Amino acid sequence: MSLVTVALKRPITTVIITLSLLLFSILSLFKIPIDIFPQLNSPTIYVIESYGGMSPQQMEGFFSSRMQDQFLYVNGIKNISAKNIQGLTLLKLSFYENTDMAEASAQVALQVNRAMKFFPPGALPPQVVRFDASSLPVGQLVLSSKTRSLKEIYDMASTLVRPMFSAVPGLSAPPPFGANSRTITVNVDPNKLRSYHLTADEIVMALSKFNVMSPSGNLHLDNTMYVTTINSLIKNVSDFANIPILTKNGIPIYVKDVARVSDGSDITVSYALINGRRSVYIPAVKTADASTWAVVRNLKAKLPEIQNLLPEDVKVSYEFDQSVAVMNSVQSLLHEGGLGALLTGLMVLLFLRDWRSSLIVIITIPVSILLGVLLLKLFGQTINIMTLSGLALAIGILVDQATVTIESIHQHQEKGTAKRKAIYRACQEIAVPLLLILFCILAVFAPSFMMEGIPRAMFLPLSLSIGLTMIASYFMAQTLVPILSNWLLKDHHLGHAQSDSPSFFDRIKKRYRVILHRSMRHKGRVVLGYLFCTLAMSALAFLYIGKDMMPKVNNGQFQLRIKEPDGTRLERTEESVKQVLQLIDSTVNHQVAISSAYVGLVPSSYGVSNLYVFNTGTHEAVIQVNLNADYHVNMDELKDVLRHNIQYKMPRLRFNFEPIDMTEKIMSQGAATPIEVRIAGKKMDEMKSYADKVVSALHKIDYLRDVQIAQPLKLPTIAIAIDRLKASQLGLQMDDIARSVTASTSSSRFTQKIQWLDENNTYTYQVQVQVPEYVMNTMDELREIPLVKGQLTPTLGDIASFNTQYMPGEYDRQGPRRYLTVMANIHQKDLGTATADVQKAIRSLAAPPRGVIVEMKGMSTLLLETMSSLQIGLLCAVVVIFLLLAANYQSVKLSLTALVTIPAVILGALLMLILTGSTLNLQSYMGMIMSTGVSVANAILIVSGAENLRIDLRNARTAAFASAATRLRPILMTSMAMIAGMIPMAMGMGETGEQAAPLGRAVIGGLFASTFAALFILPLLFVWMKEKSNYDSVSLLPHEEPVDAEAILDNNAYIAN
Repeated sequence: MSLVTVALKRPITTVIITLSLLLFSILSLFKIPIDIFPQLNSPTIYVIESYGGMSPQQMEGFFSSRMQDQFLYVNGIKNISAKNIQGLTLLKLSFYENTDMAEASAQVALQVNRAMKFFPPGALPPQVVRFDASSLPVGQLVLSSKTRSLKEIYDMASTLVRPMFSAVPGLSAPPPFGANSRTITVNVDPNKLRSYHLTADEIVMALSKFNVMSPSGNLHLDNTMYVTTINSLIKNVSDFANIPILTKNGIPIYVKDVARVSDGSDITVSYALINGRRSVYIPAVKTADASTWAVVRNLKAKLPEIQNLLPEDVKVSYEFDQSVAVMNSVQSLLHEGGLGALLTGLMVLLFLRDWRSSLIVIITIPVSILLGVLLLKLFGQTINIMTLSGLALAIGILVDQATVTIESIHQHQEKGTAKRKAIYRACQEIAVPLLLILFCILAVFAPSFMMEGIPRAMFLPLSLSIGLTMIASYFMAQTLVPILSNWLLKDHHLGHAQSDSPSFFDRIKKRYRVILHRSMRHKGRVVLGYLFCTLAMSALAFLYIGKDMMPKVNNGQFQLRIKEPDGTRLERTEESVKQVLQLIDSTVNHQVAISSAYVGLVPSSYGVSNLYVFNTGTHEAVIQVNLNADYHVNMDELKDVLRHNIQYKMPRLRFNFEPIDMTEKIMSQGAATPIEVRIAGKKMDEMKSYADKVVSALHKIDYLRDVQIAQPLKLPTIAIAIDRLKASQLGLQMDDIARSVTASTSSSRFTQKIQWLDENNTYTYQVQVQVPEYVMNTMDELREIPLVKGQLTPTLGDIASFNTQYMPGEYDRQGPRRYLTVMANIHQKDLGTATADVQKAIRSLAAPPRGVIVEMKGMSTLLLETMSSLQIGLLCAVVVIFLLLAANYQSVKLSLTALVTIPAVILGALLMLILTGSTLNLQSYMGMIMSTGVSVANAILIVSGAENLRIDLRNARTAAFASAATRLRPILMTSMAMIAGMIPMAMGMGETGEQAAPLGRAVIGGLFASTFAALFILPLLFVWMKEKSNYDSVSLLPHEEPVDAEAILDNNAYIAN
């Protein structure tokens, strides 16, 4: 029993089931997550280790290399890369797809524990973090006060605000930015130390001896149990000053005699600026599987509660809200989809000229889409630009299912068949062709299941949204449409063919028959000319058209990284940032809504923060700028103006623009610029020499900007060379020397763990001994560091020599090789062209030295992988469709005939993209693939009818003419309806409409060309292929009785002579 029979037999039951599903669909709309992109499921783990004061080379040798060796035992690892700067190692572990990440995380943690056995003394356990491309900051929670210090605000952010993040589902809780952690600092006066014949290390040892954490015990006296406490821990900060260091001649020397104790903060290595003023903020970072819109909405709902926790003079606000871009994208696509549906309905009404039939078609569109959303929710998908693009695309195809059904009903009614019988016969007649069309469109997207990486993550949700909606539409066409047709259509439908004067469409059909008849005389030449022209022009267009990952979005935001000369002091860099901010503000005519800057290093106490902001030293800063919404400017042009202005006003600065939009960040996969050239090897001088050649070559490409080596290679260094013989003769040990130098030039934070408990908030804070930076600021002070307890001599200068030199400020490594990165931005050019030109420039250079490898990385590699996957996917889709058609038609010739429209689709889509200035990207490729499915669907309507008539009438030419004339109106109607539905999307309406515009343009161009091919080339090829074929069935069963051709042939079909 068919679906049509069941539906017509139990119409009320069918409608009730449909309404119930619609109710669940509407409920799912309120629960399905909303985001900019689908979940990318990038299997990545980061391992972060901090050790303040260690050089990049030491971090690489003592930490990075050790852990890398151990991680090779972990299953599923694809590659290991590491970044090493002063005091920090950041390892990125990439895994193969389908790796069990829970097991991988456990194995990584196990190997970290093993590697720790080889770490230097005082090293803290590394942090192991799951973090991928979808774990992105979606805003900043900014805390500000006019009366309180940064230290106080930072402490409130850490102890009061940050714990509230756990109450927001899907929100990570990174440490605050903008100040250093609260620390009890013991600031030593070197002159007083020398006068008492003391070393800084003696103060450290005294603090550790008289501030000891001791657990409480119990004492039973009579019938009472007492808790016994001891004041082994210092309770008040001021009491640290009264700790005795040692006693000389019966007179104690206290900490206060040689140092000043304060409740302060760790050594300042960074500042955060909001609108040019020092501030504190916490980045709001969503987890990979969380919805951006839901996370931001829930966090904003928590703001009153967070504000209530803080003093009245501390204000909290949410800035750089990325959910606005997400909602703008969603609303833009919804608006375009709604307008497209309206235009589609008007186009159907124009063709059918019957409001009742049009109403049936229009009703099926939202019903099918809502059912598609329900199925997406069940499949674990989200509402994002890919699924919404799929739903917008599906609107045109949904019309096809319902329109073909209604058109078939009209044809039967025009022959005088009673309404109920006409509806039943029409629906039964087209059930198999509609199912074949459904399978062909689904087959177009089947290759998405075989893709890998980013292409699969992006393409699969779109495929599911279209496929699931199409399945829902097919069931609606076979159940709801016949029921509504019985209820709404009139019993006696008089067709236009019975009118006294021919209608406008009848005149079109007549003209079409004449053109087709004339073309038939030269069918061979026409078909061959069509194939040659479309294939040749498609190849040329493919070579000419620009290629990108995603369309560029003009969202009024940008991120700029500036670099002072390596080793520049933090305060100087901060002043440069303020000058750049003023320059930006004047360039955009004071249209900056808000700006944010992070200057300097991430404090070593919070190494995990480097996942969100990675600076290599105090000479570096990252600036984010958000322009006013009503200030419209081309961002590429603005960036070029800013480049010129900054270079003119501040020529010492190096700078580059970086991704800030969520789309760009996800697509870049952590790359700072679209173009990255990696020079890998073992010898740094060889890599640097060849990297300079690559930089020179890229400078010759006129549209490349910000060309530079990413890593700092000239970090100023004072090399202290200890004479071990002299040290031995003076009875000094290297450990004592190193501890004294560290306490004087850095702090005792990493050499001795001393903690203080604040009983007011029950948090513990580090106690560290240090020489203030403003004191230790000359070479003489460095030479005069005392080394022996109780003696003025020897000093560091007595046993060491000092040499000022340079060293790399960052060591990057992947596998066994270190590497340097040459990066560049692109100005008004597509990524595909830039990649090809960069590869050509590199090939023009002399061969690199032995052991040096040069390769493209970043978005260029991703583009090549994505384009390759999509091309293979398109080819696989054509093969799958061919096999499906061959299985249905039992004929290779008919299958090839139905595929003849595909070259026209490709050419039409490429030409439309070129004419509109669009690139071939992920969106436009999807539109092209979608058009392929629709073109094959139109071809099936003609080929199926023509083959049936050919067998019945024993004449291929008559059959082709009759089938083409009969299917002219359904094909034109569905094609024009889908084109009309794509017009709003193709126009790029809305704030982020340009992101989906290439998809609509590719569909429109592909459908225009394929419709022409289906109507004018397909019948000719059918006759050419089948006019000499026999009429015997390939079936091995006895021949069946022939079908009555009059029951199939249209009343007005032109019978060729």
